[in-house]
Amino acid sequence: MAGQPGFFDSDERLEWLSAAGDPLERLAAVVDFELFRWELERALKRSDRAKGGRPPYDAVLMFKVLVLQTLYTLSDDQTEYQLRDRLSFMRFIGLALPSRCRTPRRFGSIASNWSAPVV
Repeated sequence: MAGQPGFFDSDERLEWLSAAGDPLERLAAVVDFELFRWELERALKRSDRAKGGRPPYDAVLMFKVLVLQTLYTLSDDQTEYQLRDRLSFMRFIGLALPSRCRTPRRFGSIASNWSAPVV
């Protein structure tokens, strides 16, 4: 059927992005963001989980979103749009294509969740 997405369409697009030299893929290969986890967890303001509620965002994921905002000079609204639209952004922060993602509009500015400058 013409115009209908194929089963491997997203995989083919990601392969094409890789072959074209996706800078975010190279950044993720060079920087081990997990090395920052301990410092990020210490710097994050976390609410008391005894009361229930949504689980907190992963600290490394939030840091990667801040990296994207800084590299591409994105507002919170533009970050939300780009995270939903760009495969390279989704791959960089670890979201699968069909993922529902809570975005900056839903939890306020990411930077406001840090108690001190992280960078």
